[in-house]
Amino acid sequence: MKNVKMVANYAFIDSQNLNLGIRSQGWKLDWRKFRQYLRNKYAITKAYLFIGHLDGNEALYAYLQECGYILIFKPILYRHVMDKVIIKGNVDAELVLHTMIQYKNYHQAIIISGDGDFHCLIEHLDSKGKLLKVLVPSNHFSSLLRRFNQKQYIVRIDLLRGSLEQKKTGIRGRSKP
Repeated sequence: MKNVKMVANYAFIDSQNLNLGIRSQGWKLDWRKFRQYLRNKYAITKAYLFIGHLDGNEALYAYLQECGYILIFKPILYRHVMDKVIIKGNVDAELVLHTMIQYKNYHQAIIISGDGDFHCLIEHLDSKGKLLKVLVPSNHFSSLLRRFNQKQYIVRIDLLRGSLEQKKTGIRGRSKP
C-alpha cells in the first residue's frame, strides 16, 4: 500500500467582509455548509476565521468552532459618529500575518474577502504558486483584485447562494424537541 500524503490547503477568512457582503444581498450564509463546501471542493483542512471579539457573542463563537473554524480574534473598537456607535474590528493585519506564519504548513491557500487591502498578499501567494482561489462575496469586490479574475482565481460566493444559504426552519431557529 502506498503512503499517500494528504495535501493541506488552508482558508483565511475575513469574516466581516464575507458576512456583510452576503447580507447586503439579502441572505445569510450557512456557516456549517460553507465549511463543508471548503472541505469538499478545495480540500481545506484548516479554515481560519478572523473576527472581532464582542462580549455577548460567545454562543456564536462556540457555534463557529463547532462548525470547524479556527477563530482568530481581534479586539474591537467603538467609534461614535453623531448619535450612533460603530463597532470596528479590522482584521486585515491579522489575516496577512497568520497567512504568512502558516506559510510552510499549507500547500495552497484560499483568501476569502473582496477587500483590496489583501492585494499584496494575494499577489505574493500567486507568485510563489501558493494561491488556490480568492473567494469574494459578490461581483462588488475591489478593482485591485480584478486582474486575478483573468487567472481564474476569483470565485463569487453569491453564485453559490442556492447551496450555501441559511434556510429558515419555520420554528424560529430552534431545533425540534
